[in-house]
Amino acid sequence: MKKLFLISALLLFSIPNALAQNYTVSVNQFVEHPALDAVLKGLQDYLKAQGLEVKYNVHNAQANMGTATQIGQQMIGEKADLLIAIATPSAQATAQALAKAPADLKRPFLFTAVTDPVAAGLVKDFNQPSEYITGVSDLLPLDKHLEMILTYKPDIKRLGVLYNAGEANSKATLATLKAMSPKFGFTVVEATAAKTADVYSAAKSLVGKVDAVFIPTDNTIVSALESVIKIGNQNKLPIFAADVASVERGAVAAMGFDYYKHGYQTGAMAKKVLEGAKTSSLPVEFQDELQLQINLVAAKMMGAMPPDELVKKATKIYE
Repeated sequence: MKKLFLISALLLFSIPNALAQNYTVSVNQFVEHPALDAVLKGLQDYLKAQGLEVKYNVHNAQANMGTATQIGQQMIGEKADLLIAIATPSAQATAQALAKAPADLKRPFLFTAVTDPVAAGLVKDFNQPSEYITGVSDLLPLDKHLEMILTYKPDIKRLGVLYNAGEANSKATLATLKAMSPKFGFTVVEATAAKTADVYSAAKSLVGKVDAVFIPTDNTIVSALESVIKIGNQNKLPIFAADVASVERGAVAAMGFDYYKHGYQTGAMAKKVLEGAKTSSLPVEFQDELQLQINLVAAKMMGAMPPDELVKKATKIYE
């Protein structure tokens, strides 16, 4: 009788595990750098905290669009429960692969760390996403970025912008910056880099032409940020960034998002989809909590110390 009870108890306690839903998520990350890595970790931590059992197929394109395209195609064949792409190039590649996939291989797809999903061709309307695609955008509040930069250094007349012309988000950001520049009293001087190996020479081309440099959330430039910081240090040229992770790496300041929280927010949307929600019922989400981070060591190196009023408002200071 005791043996029978023991067997029954073991079976009873094993039922929850047997019934637990196990999910597979395939990830297409465009490149390794702190901001995008934080998105992935935030996503994974959220799903783990919610008790979901998830197997991840994580792929990294190493900033190569051709590789991102191959990964997108590979992910379709993995038959995961959910596809996720981190950054615009990988999102575009995954969306293209999904569009070509036969009906039985189509899967729900979430993008994240995408500045302008409409300009990138991922959705036509923020509030009415497609049958298979929605996600979380890191659309930049550029007016607040520029207000911070000009509070930090009011004498800027020429602002350099480094970007990859092949990234749709960066082109959209540049166009917005140019449109806003008359209001803020400066002109935009652009320099482009098609790959990380070109970033140093692109940054160097701005020396003597600009009063400061702004780095948008451009994956190519951010992944080679140390090259830009080197130019800034050598030439007393302050480097501002759009993501706070770049401040710890040597930018003087950034008014931006916490990308770990961005990933956490993406995880919350992923949970809804994994548990049955249709992507078409989930409008594109945005992150609106900004942080101001300042690097006083970098500021000294680049000959541009921040005013006290800005230091007092900083969320985090490196010194």
